[in-house]
Amino acid sequence: MSKNFALLGAAGYIAPRHFRAIKETGNNLVAIFDPNDSVGVIDQYFMNACYFKEFERFDRHIEKLRRSRDHSKIDYVSICSPNYLHDAHVRFALRVDAEAICEKPLVLNPWNIDSLVNMEKELGKKVNAILQLRLHPSIATLKSTIDQCKKENNRRYNVDLTYITTRGMWYLYSWKGDPEKSGGVIANIGIHFFDMLVWIFGKIKTSRTHLLNNTKASGVLELEKATVRWYLSIDFLDFNKVKRDKEDFSTTYRSIKVDGKEMEFSNGFTDLHTISYRDILKGNGFGLEDARLGVEASYAIRNSLISDTLDDCHPFLKNGME
Repeated sequence: MSKNFALLGAAGYIAPRHFRAIKETGNNLVAIFDPNDSVGVIDQYFMNACYFKEFERFDRHIEKLRRSRDHSKIDYVSICSPNYLHDAHVRFALRVDAEAICEKPLVLNPWNIDSLVNMEKELGKKVNAILQLRLHPSIATLKSTIDQCKKENNRRYNVDLTYITTRGMWYLYSWKGDPEKSGGVIANIGIHFFDMLVWIFGKIKTSRTHLLNNTKASGVLELEKATVRWYLSIDFLDFNKVKRDKEDFSTTYRSIKVDGKEMEFSNGFTDLHTISYRDILKGNGFGLEDARLGVEASYAIRNSLISDTLDDCHPFLKNGME
């Protein structure tokens, strides 16, 4: 039997991936909310979805469906709203007797997870976190390899993570450019990678930050099984410096090197939300505790002092990309 979905943040960049995932898993998107009414993309997926520009009217509609007798209550609420609203919108989902499916970052502060754990227990509904990089075949293979090596010895790894994804001037003037609302580049573009790193290489022991501003950040993480030098950027000038093929019109550069060996994972991202939804619908989605380490890592990095020394910094800083 198909499930009924509602979605918050329908005008955002990531919402179409959720529209597609709901469609491809054979379910129905009943209602969407966004204060911005540029939501016409929904017509490609669900022509009959009710749209609400005011949250109060959306809330009333979902509550009416919950009390209806025609099996039209909402089963899942997908959350694609600005990062600082995720906590409140997850709570909304649980209060209307639905499971939550929340985009990254699940929350901005680690202690918010503790409150949500209590709400889950109280209301009997699950919070599902979108941690799609864990489902990427290359990354899943890397984790399997690292886990196998751990059984054989206590080897530590040296990892370089580089992620450059260009954004226009609009970015800094939107909520994404406000660290209080987005968590800055650390939480907004880095959270999936930090989640991936702690999932594979273990908890953070120490964190040093060498660079942190509105468009880029860099530092070093000492994890249980690895030392990770990382670099994140939305600066187009950075992208131009690493772009190798003039015929390549992509605007994203991803690189992970483990002990100097490049790991290829430039492709295979387009279907990960659909795979995530399939797992969630089977009861196998990632939960609050799965998301905790990544949230803790992001929070620690955002709130660490800037290091005075660059002796162990990412190669891009040494080469003057900052």
